Amino acid sequence: MSDTRERLMDAAVSALKRQGIAGVSARSIAAEAEANQALVFYHFKTVEGLLAAAALRETELRLARYRERFAGVGSLRELLAVGQELHARERANGNVLLLGQFLAGATAYPRLAEVSAQALRQWTVELEAVLERLFAGHALAEFLDLPGLARAMTAGFVGLELYEGVDPEGATGAFAALDGLGALVEVVDGLGPVVSRAVRATVRRQVHGGAQDAGPRTGT
Repeated sequence: MSDTRERLMDAAVSALKRQGIAGVSARSIAAEAEANQALVFYHFKTVEGLLAAAALRETELRLARYRERFAGVGSLRELLAVGQELHARERANGNVLLLGQFLAGATAYPRLAEVSAQALRQWTVELEAVLERLFAGHALAEFLDLPGLARAMTAGFVGLELYEGVDPEGATGAFAALDGLGALVEVVDGLGPVVSRAVRATVRRQVHGGAQDAGPRTGT
C-alpha cells in the first residue's frame, strides 16, 4: 500500500476524532495529511471510500493486536478480562470515539454502513473461535448457541463502549455482571465430571422436557 494512501487514511482517522463525521471532507482530510485534496479522489474515488478503507484498516490493526491474546485465553472469565483491557486501551487511544463516529456515519454513508457491519463480523468470527475452543466438551456446550453468543458479545461490547460515555458507573456495573457470569461458569467447571453430568441432565430436562410434560397423560 502506498505511503500516500496510508497518510490519507491516518488523516481521515485523525479528522474523525477531532471534528466528527459531520466535519470531515476531502478538504479537511487533505489538510490533515498536508496533501492535495485531489489525491483523496485519485486513491479512493470518494470521501466515503476513504472512510470505508480507514474503518477496515483500523479493524484489522486492532484484531492483529489482540489475536495473540485471544489465542491464550483459557476461560470465559479470562476472555472477559481481555475485553475489559481492550475497552480501556481503546478508550484511552480515542478509538471509542472513533467507533462512535463510524457508526454515526453509517446512517448517511451506505458504504460506511456496509464496512461497519463487516468490521463487526470480523470481531464476531474471532470471538466465536475462542468460544468454540473454551466450550469444547463443556457440560453446557450442547445448549449454547455459540455463534449467537459471539454476536451478542460483539454487540454488547459496542454498546458498552458508547454507554460508558454517558453512564460510566452503569458501564462498570455491566462489566462486573459479566465477570460474575464468568465466575459462575468456572464454578460449574470445577464441580467434577459427576456433577457436570448431573448439570447437563438437569438442563436437558428443562430445555427439552417442557414440551413432553405438557402432553396428554394417561392413568389415574
